[in-house]
Amino acid sequence: MSLFNQPFTQKGFLKLPWQGTSFANGIHPEDHKELTEHKPIRRMPFSNKIIVPLSQSIGAPAKPIVTKGQDVMRGEPIAEAGGFVSAPIHAPVTGTVSAVDELVSMPNGSKTPAILIDTWPSSDQAIRYLQPRDTKVMSADELVKAVQDAGVVGLGGAAFPTHVKMKAPKGKTITTLVANGCECEPYLTCDHRTMLEQTDNLLKGLQLAMVTSGAEKAIIGIEDNKMDAVEKIREAINKQQLTNITCEAVPTCYPQGAEKMLLKSLLGLEVPAGGIPADIGCAVFNVGTLAQIGELVPEGRGLIERIVTVSGPGVSKPGNYIIPLGTPLPYVLEQVGAIEKPGMIILGGPMMGMSIATRDIATTKGITGILVFPPEQLPCCNEPEMPCIGCRACVEACPMYLNPSMLGKLADVSRHQEMMDEYHLMNCFECGCCSNSCPANIPLTQKIRVAKQSIRQKARNAR
Repeated sequence: MSLFNQPFTQKGFLKLPWQGTSFANGIHPEDHKELTEHKPIRRMPFSNKIIVPLSQSIGAPAKPIVTKGQDVMRGEPIAEAGGFVSAPIHAPVTGTVSAVDELVSMPNGSKTPAILIDTWPSSDQAIRYLQPRDTKVMSADELVKAVQDAGVVGLGGAAFPTHVKMKAPKGKTITTLVANGCECEPYLTCDHRTMLEQTDNLLKGLQLAMVTSGAEKAIIGIEDNKMDAVEKIREAINKQQLTNITCEAVPTCYPQGAEKMLLKSLLGLEVPAGGIPADIGCAVFNVGTLAQIGELVPEGRGLIERIVTVSGPGVSKPGNYIIPLGTPLPYVLEQVGAIEKPGMIILGGPMMGMSIATRDIATTKGITGILVFPPEQLPCCNEPEMPCIGCRACVEACPMYLNPSMLGKLADVSRHQEMMDEYHLMNCFECGCCSNSCPANIPLTQKIRVAKQSIRQKARNAR
């Protein structure tokens, strides 16, 4: 079996789609969450140097508003949004700016400008850049502006600027807001711990998002392997008498956390092909994102850190850590006792995350997990790719009703237009179920990803 399946399928056998879920197909991988699911959130010490990339979200990069040699306070704005679909950036530490527009590596191998800050060793790193406000008297527009000023982006991995989706798109109405607490990726538990330890912030952020979106009700959807979080949130909802908010458990099945799958499971509604949740009157937010909104907006401060699950068989101190944005990866690995020569490091989860080729990167707003694997325990199989045997395992696994086998064959001969026109290529969200299921070791997800990138690049070149 090829991509991401040997450690995640019991005894090496393919697990057929679990029919207990209310969306079609999907897979049920071993989750390995026991490494960190009971580890309380802990704060990681500050690194003596912080590297803050200016591109930390979907959209335009932020523009620096500080200069070399300038002293900055923790929480102070250091870069403004580069457009509407962009997010400002705040100083993760108190220190001195040592460089601006320094080119640094990103996880995908590209280079991006960054602001470098030397941390003051004598500082207590208290957050003093605060502008407290009473959210109860703020209008919907004022709340959206506060979320934008805080630099909040989707913390489930997509890193889409949150303020953009805080209000219903023009011509559409949001009736139901969904908080996504599924966290279906193996190993990751940062959302789980957030729901347990930051319940009040989560509910506060959810209520603020309901105000801005105009939603009449909200549902928190959580996979049923996290019933402690379900019970904790239900208890808080009852205590606060939040009659328009409910918390529902959904079957544990990957990729339950994909917003289209979750909407199908919770509401029985399907987002149209090429559409967005607003097309069916919904908006979906990650629970970690909502918890940050609930904490940051009333305090009037920016997003300067996030909870990251650091785990894997190559880590001696796995856990859920609050890590300042811009913390160098080598420093993180040192703090958690990672092995010196790992065979693979993945940012995010093993199904949709990214294997990195260099450690010369820093943490950003979109990094949910850092997974370390020894050479002898890689989360993928090194066996050679074999010809497709026509077993349809990939078709049975695909939650989007696609034919990954045919898409892979067309990708091999670069028939990208046919992939898009006849086989709905762009409906694929690269969940990895097909690669995980393939007994012929065919890296279907990677083939599809490359084809989509080629089509997008061709479209950009044609402008």
